[in-house]
Amino acid sequence: MALQRAVQLSSKKPTYAVCVVGVETHVDIHRDVPKGAETFGVSESSGVRVFVVYDPEQVTVPTGQARWPLDASVGVTVSVDTASKDLNDLKVKVSYFGQHGGDALGHGVLYLTGVDISLDVDTGRTGKVKRGQGDKKTWRWGPEGYGAVLLVNCDRDSLRSQGLDLADRQLTSLDDLQDMSPMVLSCDGPDKLFNSHKLVLNVPFSDSKRLRVFCARGGNSLSDYKQVLGPQRLSYEVRRQPGERKVSFYVEGLTFPDADFLGLVSLSISLVDTGTLPEVPLFTDTVAFRMAPWIMTPNTQPPLELYVCSVRDSHGSNEKFLEDMSDLGLKANCRLIICPWIENRNDRWIQDEMEFGYIEAPHKSFPVVFDSPRNRGLKDFPYKRILGPDFGYITREILLAGASGLDSFGNLDVSPPVTVGGKEYPLGRVLIGSSFPKSGGRRMAKVVRDFLQAQQVQAPVELYSDWLSVGHVDEFLSFVPTSDQKGFRLLLASPSACLKLFQEKKEQGYGEAAQFDGLEHQVKRSINEMLADRRLQKDSLHIQKCIDWNREVLKRELGLTERDIIDIPQLFSLKDSYAEAFFPDMVNMVVLGQHLGIPKPFGPVIHGRCCLEEKVRSLLEPLGLHCTFIDDYLSYHKLLGEVHCGTNVRRQPFAFKWWNTVP
Repeated sequence: MALQRAVQLSSKKPTYAVCVVGVETHVDIHRDVPKGAETFGVSESSGVRVFVVYDPEQVTVPTGQARWPLDASVGVTVSVDTASKDLNDLKVKVSYFGQHGGDALGHGVLYLTGVDISLDVDTGRTGKVKRGQGDKKTWRWGPEGYGAVLLVNCDRDSLRSQGLDLADRQLTSLDDLQDMSPMVLSCDGPDKLFNSHKLVLNVPFSDSKRLRVFCARGGNSLSDYKQVLGPQRLSYEVRRQPGERKVSFYVEGLTFPDADFLGLVSLSISLVDTGTLPEVPLFTDTVAFRMAPWIMTPNTQPPLELYVCSVRDSHGSNEKFLEDMSDLGLKANCRLIICPWIENRNDRWIQDEMEFGYIEAPHKSFPVVFDSPRNRGLKDFPYKRILGPDFGYITREILLAGASGLDSFGNLDVSPPVTVGGKEYPLGRVLIGSSFPKSGGRRMAKVVRDFLQAQQVQAPVELYSDWLSVGHVDEFLSFVPTSDQKGFRLLLASPSACLKLFQEKKEQGYGEAAQFDGLEHQVKRSINEMLADRRLQKDSLHIQKCIDWNREVLKRELGLTERDIIDIPQLFSLKDSYAEAFFPDMVNMVVLGQHLGIPKPFGPVIHGRCCLEEKVRSLLEPLGLHCTFIDDYLSYHKLLGEVHCGTNVRRQPFAFKWWNTVP
């Protein structure tokens, strides 16, 4: 029980006080004491609990008539079990006695009115509001933690709405209530008490721009839900109706955690005595919420939807690529969604435009698309075509400088769940590409990095991707699911592995087998020629060092060993000091469960089979994966992208609940 205010007892006249159920009230028995009094006794009516508080080292517990020494180290507190039926229907009597006992020298009488005031939310994270018994005003992480969760209401449930639901000051759809967190005010007590007392709901000024509160009273029409707190509305007097014991509210989240917002907000209810000047709060109950973070899903999560763009070029459309994606989606039982040319304006890089994630509270979860700040042909697609009922939208704009290539979301990935030195990351870790430390090169915009860091549950790791012309992490790494205890493998592009493979084939007598065999409009390069190309060898050595630097970072930050990493043969060449894939970059694949859509490398053909494809199959298929090599050469590779760059996948959310982690 929390200690409330003190009530001063008088031996000359009755004292009246309001006592909140479950809250102790200190009774000052020392201020007005009859002359000669040295001990006291306490009696109470039914429904009142009396506690004599004392220091056992200084005070001996009395026997018999239970008369306590009138000592400064002895005090009295009272509490009530239930709300009163009438004003002043509960009584505490303190009797004062002299040194030798006998009749009482005087009495102090305290009349109490019990009132049951409680503000409650889903503190236990069960999906339902229950009467809170513990600490409601703090929020704790972990499986033993507590504290309610708010969803940022970033979807659009009503077709009448022009923007996100959080932009609407009034409720526009009853479905929108499901995106809010319920809150219940208990306010039981004599009706007459509320003639001289009022209930005031408050939000701190700093939190007022982060949330809205709607009061639900009356029927089920939109007009019955009134906004009572939020931006520019810091307090609301809850006018209790006669006999009313509960008032329902719905709390709406407005902003995600970010650099200037830790994600915590609070609301409080105060019982205020209006019979005094100034008015005095007698009791305050506070509840805390945390905004649900935006969570990314790794390749190990089952795929739900595969997105790809229909485009046209001088050599024709990408119809064959779309057919290959459709076939792959069928194998993986994944729905294919094609963004038409009229909506993408011939911008095929749908991975760069957006990243799918989700937000979750105990009572509700829905997907949320993060729209990158790149703003090219696809810039309107996430907002106009994906935002909708139970599908949210977020973005971060770069206000001054324009977006760089590293601000595209091909440069944003997330690992599967990992454990690093005993520290668990059950939702994985976000991976972003950046410049080499302290080099002053290109980096992802701070506004995006800050947002990702502020979500807390997928602690970001910065990698070195600025050595690439495009500069994206998906050009040299990917994750694939496996059925063993580890659950995944990290794939890294490897020039060394590729040169080693080519050297083996040369030694086996296949040195004249040619890269790009079967491709028109592309000069073929034999294995012998590539191995003899000093520039290609030098470029490969430099690029391997860049990848190896990332390899060590990934091993350290994701807790990986060499057994967890598979080297995928891949060559790059340098142009103006930046690397580009020499042939279609096989690591830049789309992962749909066990089915992999891998860029077709057009490697040297030996005995009718591409030796690069055969090598990759030998590495991945024993893990239960199915490799499908897809021709993306003209429509994607020649434009410095591959299959992963030209696709996007919405995946199933984690079963693990983010609030059970400990950042």
